[in-house]
Amino acid sequence: MPRTLAPILCAATGATLALATLTQAAQAQQKTPEPYAAKESLATKPVPQSRGEVQLSFAPVVKRASPSVVNVYASHVEKRSNARANAMEEFMRRFFGEESGGRGPRGLPGERAQRSLGSGVILDESGLIITNNHVIDNMNEVRVALADKREFEAQIVLRDPRTDLAVIKIKNPTGGLIAMPFGDSEGLEVGDFVMAIGNPFGVGQTVTQGIVSALARTQVGSSDYQFFIQTDAAINPGNSGGALVDLRGQLVGINTAIYSQSGGSHGIGFAIPASMVKAVVDSAKGGASTVRRPWLGARVQNVTPDIAESMGLDHPTGVLVANLVPKSPAEEAGLKRGDLILSVDGQTVDDPEAFGYRFALKGIQGQTKFGILRGTSRMTLPVKLGPAPETRPREPVKVRTRSPFLGATLVNTSPAVAEEMQVDFPSEGVTVQAVEENSFAARAGLRKGDMVLAINGAPVTSTKDIERLTRNPMSMWEVAINRGGEVLTSVFGG
Repeated sequence: MPRTLAPILCAATGATLALATLTQAAQAQQKTPEPYAAKESLATKPVPQSRGEVQLSFAPVVKRASPSVVNVYASHVEKRSNARANAMEEFMRRFFGEESGGRGPRGLPGERAQRSLGSGVILDESGLIITNNHVIDNMNEVRVALADKREFEAQIVLRDPRTDLAVIKIKNPTGGLIAMPFGDSEGLEVGDFVMAIGNPFGVGQTVTQGIVSALARTQVGSSDYQFFIQTDAAINPGNSGGALVDLRGQLVGINTAIYSQSGGSHGIGFAIPASMVKAVVDSAKGGASTVRRPWLGARVQNVTPDIAESMGLDHPTGVLVANLVPKSPAEEAGLKRGDLILSVDGQTVDDPEAFGYRFALKGIQGQTKFGILRGTSRMTLPVKLGPAPETRPREPVKVRTRSPFLGATLVNTSPAVAEEMQVDFPSEGVTVQAVEENSFAARAGLRKGDMVLAINGAPVTSTKDIERLTRNPMSMWEVAINRGGEVLTSVFGG
């Protein structure tokens, strides 16, 4: 089932949008009355001029796109000991009347399963499928069902929680797979027709139709890279990972979330643009198990109305460079604190989310160009593209002794680690990489991404310091951490 981010409900959805006879629409193009006659966009996308044009069918587009949309069934099977299995079987039988006796998905005793239902899109004839990460998160078994009723086991090829995308692959395809081509998500305009195809509520493949309601939505909150297509095509739970398609039957987005207070569709759905989907799929095709993104080495912030006025701007736009990492691509390109980044390769950016999205799409080779405002001067700066460097070994340490770090895994901080954790990179330090659920560290309040600065007044610069300082039990522990730029000091009992 999709996750809920109240009031944002992540939903599986598939989408395909189609105006049937495109040639008829083109032939029906006529000279439009003023003031629209001079607008080129209306010449290429004419308003229907007759009743016949309004009654065109989307069926041809649906027939073209729907074979590429699949249902995704994921489960997490956990083995249990026989004694535990027997006890659970008796409990289920007595209190819930469960005929299967608490058996696993294959009817085997000693198994417990969690299940998730979503959708996916075939993007390669070899069986490569894109879906949402939250559909297969924490799952270890995945099956897909095609539109022609065939079912296959699939393996997880790549997970990318930062975009909420995942790539899976059919293990033993038997041919006849139809890949959906990528469309131009950058060319979408508000008002364009789109369609969503997926498996809402598990009822089977369903097509809904609507328009693009808005573009570049950045305050959705379901991933790190927020730059969503908003549509009023109905999207519901079970649609996650389904296709949003244009009038050519091409993929322009992966439906991911809805705004809902009831769990159903209220006409506000969100899709990840195809441009970001392609970047993730290309990483999987290249054999990577993770997505590598370019590193800038700078922290940017929103431009407030006051800042915009002080810089002579009519309205807030762009992102302000607030900090630079020494010897980073940003510093080497000549960026300075106080510079205003207005565009990335000519595409304007209005906030840090839009900037992060545009920059992430540039890959890790070559260079990109920033349009900046410095004082009253506008200029263009070339910026070298490359991944965040691993400037020193991570040397992970999992603390086993009784301390506030019991159950936590810590690594040496580097630009690569800071980029993964989405934290600012310091000159040196140790970062909390993971915290076990219900561990002493979790109860102490440690979080992934925390940077440990000191233990009992002793500075921490490497994981070796962590091992040394937590080796012996203490009656009291004083721990200083950096969390989001704020230094917190706490005292714990031994």
